[in-house]
Formats: sequence, C-alpha cells, structure tokens
Amino acid sequence: MTEAITHQRILVTGGAGFIGSAVVRQLLSETDATVINVDKLTYAANLASLPGAEENPRYHFERADICDAEAMQRLFAAYRPDAILHLAAESHVDRSIDGPGEFINTNIVGTSVLLRVALEYWNELEPPRRDGFRFLHVSTDEVFGSLGAEGLFTEDSSYCPSSPYSASKAASDHLVRAWHATYGLPILLTNCTNNYGPYQFPEKLIPLMIIKGIAGESLPVYGTGENVRDWLHVDDHAHALRTVLERGQVGRSYNIGARCERTNLEIVRTICDLLDDILNDAHAPRREKITFVKDRPGHDLRYAMDTSRIESELGWKHRIPFEQGMRLSIQWYLENRAWWQAILDGVYRGERLGVGDARSRMSRA
Repeated sequence: MTEAITHQRILVTGGAGFIGSAVVRQLLSETDATVINVDKLTYAANLASLPGAEENPRYHFERADICDAEAMQRLFAAYRPDAILHLAAESHVDRSIDGPGEFINTNIVGTSVLLRVALEYWNELEPPRRDGFRFLHVSTDEVFGSLGAEGLFTEDSSYCPSSPYSASKAASDHLVRAWHATYGLPILLTNCTNNYGPYQFPEKLIPLMIIKGIAGESLPVYGTGENVRDWLHVDDHAHALRTVLERGQVGRSYNIGARCERTNLEIVRTICDLLDDILNDAHAPRREKITFVKDRPGHDLRYAMDTSRIESELGWKHRIPFEQGMRLSIQWYLENRAWWQAILDGVYRGERLGVGDARSRMSRA
C-alpha cells in the first residue's frame, strides 16, 4: 500500500547514485509520488540500480548536468516539481585528493546553479504550491572534521573540513543556508553518517571488502584501522530523507545516523566472519588476509552524530540493526554478482585511490 505524501512531484538529483537510487526506489514503491530522476551518469551512477523503474508511469529519467543552467531551467519548466531532493555530488574522499576539480565544479558550482534555478522557479509559483515547495540539500558528517575519542557532532557544530571532498560539501551547505537567509528559499538540510547497503559503488570500504573477501584476496586496511565511523543502512537514510522532506522545519538542518560506531578494522573483521559463515569455503579464515597499508591524507579519526533532533522533532529512528544490515548486504552482493562484476570489468578495477603524490595530479583540478 502506497503512502500519500504532500510533495507529489519530486525532482531527485543524483538519483542513479548509491543513496539517490535508494531514495528513488522507496519513493516509487512506498509512496504515490511522481519522481523525476536527474543524473549526469558519471562513473559511480548506474541505472541498473533502479530495476523496474522504467516501466513505472510515475518515473521519469533525464540525463543532465546540474552545472548546466539551461538544462535545469528546462527541466523545472517541463516537470513543475513540488520539491527538490538534491543528492547529486562527487562523494569520494580519495578521488577528491587525486583530482579536486570535479568536486569543486559539481558540489559547489552545480549546487549554486541549482539554487539559482530553484529560486527563480519558486518565485513564480502561486500559493499554495509556493508555500509547500521545499529544497532538501543532502550533505555529510565530514563537513564537521574530526572528533577525538569522545563527543558527538550536533547540528550546531563548527565546520572544519579536512579533504577537498568535505570542503566542497561544506561550501555547498553554506550556499544553501545563504539562499534561505538572503532570498527566503524554503530549504532543508541533512548531514548523514557513512552509509552501506545494496548497489554501493565498489570503491567504498564495505563493498570493496565484501568483493575482495568473496574472491579470497588480500584485504587492505588504511593505517591501523582505528578510524571510527557511524554506519547507517542506506534504506534507513532514504526513509530519513523522506521524513525530513515531509515534516522538517524550513531553514533547519538535521543530523542522520544510527548511533552505531565501529572502527574500520571492526568492519572488515565483521565482513570476514560473515563471509566465512555464509560461504564456509577454502578462503576461510579471512581475517588472516587483512593487511595494513599506508594511511591516506585527509583521513579523519572519528565521526559520530547526535541524532536527537530528528528523533525528537520528527519521530525518525533507524530501523535496521547493524549486524542484520551487514548480513543482508553481504547476501545481496553474493546474489547480484552481475551488477558489480560489470563495474569491475568496466570503469573500476578495485585500485586504491588518494594515496599517491596528489600534487602531480593537480593539473586535473
């Protein structure tokens, strides 16, 4: 049974990416909204992450770049959205170290273009559609920098980004807030912890370790593996974004997380143990294949979020326990080899990024 929601026509930028595709899948399966998926289809985007969407009459796909103002104006005019869910971004720390230019262009310039077009569109709307319009900007906990062994980031924490990626997201956050403060654009903003789950691009820690573990390969861990992250299943994140869009207070930001802190080494060991249990093959025990490699620059020690605001004000809380989510994720990668094998055979080979001489590649910026 589908849920009737306020925003009937939702334009999702980056809807073929990892988190964006989870949002689109949920909107199509659990609500009655019409979804306009706008994606440039860069290396990490994959329309195969949206099985069955093309046959859905409530789904529309547009291949376009958010940096292209004319294309964005055309799409706003054609689809007349009630809300924007802005997820389009370059999002990998290591790639931002090797080539920051794309991150600056997409995350900062692209967001500014989208804000200008959205403001122009919003100003022309008549009540009550004007009153109901929302621009939800999806960001990351990495904008806050690194925590010590104690404490949590709150929505009022100071920004202190460490990498070109997090700096570009911090800049886009400030732009979104400025468009609200200066022009009155009705914005919402979220900052989320690390996500995991199905359809995640193989360069990220969890899918990379799962795929290498399946093959019985060496499992490289940065530094000593003591870096701490809070891990949230992507389906929980998608549900949180829908909650903020429908019930969030205009101009307000919301931290999203699962209160599930794990070191990178704990994550890799969990993957090893689950694969050993599920496969019971000759590659066990996989823990023996863990190796430690030189840490990357800009690698913050610890992120952890205080999620009290979204829990108390909007009634949202994560629903998928970490152990269950990890087992489900591993099962998904085992059952959907064709999805990730096509990526490995094409644009991505599982190489480590962001640890070479970044200065020698700055010409790509």
